[in-house]
Amino acid sequence: MSRIGRMPVTVPSSVEVTIDGRRLTVTGPKGTLTRDLHPDITVSREDGQLVVTRPTEQKTHKQLHGLTRTLVNNMVVGVTDGYRKGLEITGVGYRASKNGEKLQLNLGYSHPIEIDPPQGISFEVENPTRLAVIGIDKELVGQVAARVRATRKPEPYKGKGVRYAGEVIRRKAGKAGKIGGKK
Repeated sequence: MSRIGRMPVTVPSSVEVTIDGRRLTVTGPKGTLTRDLHPDITVSREDGQLVVTRPTEQKTHKQLHGLTRTLVNNMVVGVTDGYRKGLEITGVGYRASKNGEKLQLNLGYSHPIEIDPPQGISFEVENPTRLAVIGIDKELVGQVAARVRATRKPEPYKGKGVRYAGEVIRRKAGKAGKIGGKK
């Protein structure tokens, strides 16, 4: 049995869960999330907890069991606490600022890059070199953070670019330089 899949998901009192066939809707203080689950996996509510079960011991059902439980848990955590992905900008003259709801990045290109947040996502600029992507959908927060990072990925020689908070960039040595010279 899946160790992750068999753990029940605890539902706080401030969260309301609705199971309508395959559709799961979770409503909490931060908002509402809806997801269609795989038809083979069943989610049931038992005394304040959500229990995910699978029909057989087939490999695909085992895989879906743990996945579904994690997705349901992420929905519950998202509507209660929300998710936050931090980003750091490294480089001379590289900076971020908010222009209304949009995120404006100056990353050494000839023009500033503006990123519109999708529905349910907001940007927070702590200082010009630190920012965060905030939302209730973990998948969407990660996707938007990856899109921001892709505007200027950190390069391995000087480490300039946009990186996740705490990400370590493997550095390469530059040119070794010639000993001696031309004769």
